[in-house]
Amino acid sequence: MPVLTVNAFDFLSHSPAQTRRLGMRLGALLQPGDVVCLQGELGAGKTTFVQGLAAGWGSLDAVSSPTFILVNVYRRADGGQLFHFDTYRVESALEAEELDLDAMLAAGPLVIEWPERMAGILPAEWLWLKLEHVDEDRRQITFLPTGKRYETLLAAFSHTSFGTD
Repeated sequence: MPVLTVNAFDFLSHSPAQTRRLGMRLGALLQPGDVVCLQGELGAGKTTFVQGLAAGWGSLDAVSSPTFILVNVYRRADGGQLFHFDTYRVESALEAEELDLDAMLAAGPLVIEWPERMAGILPAEWLWLKLEHVDEDRRQITFLPTGKRYETLLAAFSHTSFGTD
């Protein structure tokens, strides 16, 4: 996991609906080539966050966990694609590499669940979210940007979400 930086921040979500709304705000800002890494145990809210993220991005498709098929592709009316990659069942970074992340990144944003399983082949820069189960409904979400693009993205997200810079 990346080291906490001055640009990182924590947020306590009080409900699945609030987690989805956060995802929607981030999704509205994503561009092709963006990488969002979601780290968290089973039930931490990763797929709930992606449901909001895809809706904010403009997905026409319903979001489901791609655990058994590895990658879901969500479409937008303008032909854009959002890739949702779940590495939970990926045995190695080499196996993940065979899925051609570069082609996905050229076509649209890429959201990766369980990114720590493929640390060796991740791009050099990303937005890393660590989701932690607090109780039945609440989740602690830590946002960690790596690279100028993601510092800018996180600042825009913070501004649109909370009115802060």
